[in-house]
Amino acid sequence: MKKYAAELIGTFVLVFGGCGAAVLAGDKIGFAGVAFAFGFSLLAMVYAIGPISGCHINPAVTLGLLLAGKFELKYVPGYVIAQIAGAILAAGVLLIVAGGTSAGYDPSVAGFAANGYGAHSPGGYNLAAAFTAEVVLTFFLVFTVLGATDLKAPVGFAGIPIGIALVLIHLVGIPVTNTSVNPARSIGPALFVGGWAVAQLWLFILAPLIGAAIASGLYELVRTREPLLAAREAEAALPSEQAERRR
Repeated sequence: MKKYAAELIGTFVLVFGGCGAAVLAGDKIGFAGVAFAFGFSLLAMVYAIGPISGCHINPAVTLGLLLAGKFELKYVPGYVIAQIAGAILAAGVLLIVAGGTSAGYDPSVAGFAANGYGAHSPGGYNLAAAFTAEVVLTFFLVFTVLGATDLKAPVGFAGIPIGIALVLIHLVGIPVTNTSVNPARSIGPALFVGGWAVAQLWLFILAPLIGAAIASGLYELVRTREPLLAAREAEAALPSEQAERRR
């Protein structure tokens, strides 16, 4: 149960931090600022909840780790439910904050950082471009997670490349789709926007899962044939560091 609670909290932080930056400060910090908000949110959570749950906070990451043999199937339903619940909760709290001005806030009009394509893409990109971008960018993320948590990777440093990768992903993807690469992140805001956001939600569930599967398959081809560390173990502090913290 602690793993599931950690995933809910971590996903809440990611969605509130990233989407909150877009909704509340996007006109001031721009795409780059929002990209760093998502990346820093993930980086912080890797170290905060990584030792507890592995800090997936993304159903696509959970799928990629499962297919790579780094995660057990029995935990998948609980992780995905916790991730989606955390995203919905974060979107709900964010809506309360966003609506706290005299002008109010209508998510169906303002967009509420929901993901979209066509008329609802920030740059007007069509369905094919959006689908391709989401598959490729999710591949980037999951491939980085698998590599950063490999047995030969420096233990305890996984959060840095993963956080940086998410910044890069958002710098590329925000103009195309507002960047999903995470079905939970897409579901949360879409449920409050309704209408077009829910109608287009299928792409932001399907494409990231395909990208995760591709990342897992390609990583299996290139990795060395040695045991892989579980994500939770790879993100934990070294034994010497743990001993130091207990003093």
